[in-house]
Amino acid sequence: MSTMKTPRRLLLGLLCAGLTVLLMSCGGGGGASTGNLGLGSGTAIGGEGPGGTGTGAGTGGDGNGSGNTASNGNTDGSGVGSGGTGVTADAAGIGAADGLGSIILNGLRYTTDTATFTIEDATELQIGMSARVAGKVDPDFTRGIATQVVSGAELRGAVSRIDVKAGSFVVMGINVTIDAATVWADANGLASVADGSLVQVWGLPGAPGTLRATRVQTAPTLTAPLVTGAIQNLNVMNQTFTLGQLTVSYGGASVAGIDAASLANGVIVRARGTAAPVGNAFTATQVQGWYAIPRNDGIALQLAGDITDFVSRGAFKVLGTPVDATNAQITGGPVGSLGNGVKVEVDGFMSGGVLVVKKLRIRHVPGTGGPASFTLIGAIGGYQSPAKFRVQGQPVDASGPGTTFENGTAANLANGQRVAVVGDRVVDGVLITQRVTFNP
Repeated sequence: MSTMKTPRRLLLGLLCAGLTVLLMSCGGGGGASTGNLGLGSGTAIGGEGPGGTGTGAGTGGDGNGSGNTASNGNTDGSGVGSGGTGVTADAAGIGAADGLGSIILNGLRYTTDTATFTIEDATELQIGMSARVAGKVDPDFTRGIATQVVSGAELRGAVSRIDVKAGSFVVMGINVTIDAATVWADANGLASVADGSLVQVWGLPGAPGTLRATRVQTAPTLTAPLVTGAIQNLNVMNQTFTLGQLTVSYGGASVAGIDAASLANGVIVRARGTAAPVGNAFTATQVQGWYAIPRNDGIALQLAGDITDFVSRGAFKVLGTPVDATNAQITGGPVGSLGNGVKVEVDGFMSGGVLVVKKLRIRHVPGTGGPASFTLIGAIGGYQSPAKFRVQGQPVDASGPGTTFENGTAANLANGQRVAVVGDRVVDGVLITQRVTFNP
C-alpha cells in the first residue's frame, strides 16, 4: 500500500509547485524597485535667489482649460503616449516643454498626477520653457511617469546686437540663437524686439557662451539679472569665472544646487544678481547648479540641445554629456547633417559616463531649418471663437484655413470639450493650430 502512496504524493507536490510558479509569473512576485537613484537631487531650482518660485503636485486646473492625463497609446490624437505598463526604467529628461496635458518633453509625454513641480522665474510651466523631469520611462521611450518637474529661466537682461536675418541677439554676454521652435510669449518675432529692452529667455546651452532660445518673453515681470552658461576661466583664488563675455564675481554669492567645491570649467551654472553688469563685469549674489544630469549606469536619459565637440556619429556632446549614437535610429534629417550646432533630441541609457543613444531626432540644422511641433491635451476653456480659446491655460487659434479637425468640426469647439491640439508655432503667446482632435 505504501508503494502506491509515494508516486501520488510526488504528483501532488509537482502540481503545487507548478501552481506556485504560475501565480508568480502573473505578478505575484518580482523584485523591489531600485528607487530613483538621486534623480531628483542636484537641481538648483527653488534656491535662495530672487524671483517667482512655486511648488505643487499634480496638474490641477485653472478654469482656463485644463486636464490631466490620458490612457496609453495615441488614441487622443496627440501622437504621444503616456503612463501605463512597462514604465519601469529610472529616468531623467532635460529639454524644453513642447506640450502640456501632463508634460511633453522632447516628444515624450510624462503623466504628472503625483509629480511635484518647482517653477522659478514664472508662475507656471508653459510651452517652450526649459525643464528637467525625473521619473520613470518605458525602455522604448514612448511613455513616462514624472515624479518631479523643475524649471527656471536661463537669461534675463538687456538685449543687444540683434541680427534678424541671422536669428541671433546677445543677452548678458551670451549669444542667443532662435529657430522655428522658439516660442514668442508676447511678441511676434525677433523683428519686434527693441535693442536695449529687457527680455527673459529660456533655452538650452550649447558651445560656451551660446544658448539656443526655446522661449522669449519681451516684457518679463521680474527684472533681476540672470545668466546661464558653462563655466570658463575659473579662478578659485579671485573667486571669478566667465560665462560668455561676462566675468562673474562670486565671492559673496550663496551657492545652491551644487557644492561650491564642484565648480569647475565646463560645469553649467545659473548666476543671479541684483544689479546689471558694469561693462563685462557681473557680481553674482547666487550661483545655482543647472539641471543635474545623472551619470549612473543604466539610467534612461533624454537630452535636447545643440551638438558640440563633434568628432563622429559615435562621439559628440549634448549639454556637455558625451554621446554615442553609432547604433541609434535617426530621424528628422540625413545622418550626414550631424555636426556642431545641429539641434537634436537624444534618448538612451548611460553606460560608463556615455549616453548610448537608441533614438536621435534632428530638430534644426543651421542654414536648413527643421520641424517644430507643440501639443496641448485637455479641456477647452475661455472659449470665444475658433480663433480664441484656451487649453491648459494656453491661448489657441484654430481658425486658420490649414487647420484640420478629427472626430468633429469647428462647430464642436466649446468649453469643457476635451481635445488634443497640435500646432507648429507660438506667436504673441498664441499657439497657431494645425490639427484639433476631439476626444470623449
